[in-house]
Amino acid sequence: MLITVAVIGALAGVAGLCMALVAHKRMNQVVEECAGILRKQMQVATGVDKQAYRDLAIVQYDALEEMSGRLSFSLALLNAVGDGIIITSINGRSETRTYSKVVQDGRGVTMLSPEEERALRAARLGKGPIVELDDPLPDYGHPIHS
Repeated sequence: MLITVAVIGALAGVAGLCMALVAHKRMNQVVEECAGILRKQMQVATGVDKQAYRDLAIVQYDALEEMSGRLSFSLALLNAVGDGIIITSINGRSETRTYSKVVQDGRGVTMLSPEEERALRAARLGKGPIVELDDPLPDYGHPIHS
């Protein structure tokens, strides 16, 4: 019985250590992203025009099963403080729909599609102009908008 308790304790310790390592890695990723955004904010403080669009990313994809060739897209245009717009065009054989959504402080004011989220995140991280849906972008398990 004493050996069973010792084995369970050892397994719990190893599991705790693994969770701590994963948490440490995620924390480092978040710190890296925050540092990049702070560097951009510092450029604003040094005289850059805060209202000029400077961060952009476009994600092209097949939105409809009937169409191929990645004719649909989401385009994020942001200024230095993370305000801007996302323009999305869904292209089909018989019609095209175009949407625009407002971004404030790096977050969508309304609900964003996964492709719009990807374009927004890529623009904020300076990964544009062209971003593939499968390009590796840091994901910390939470959406950009609150």
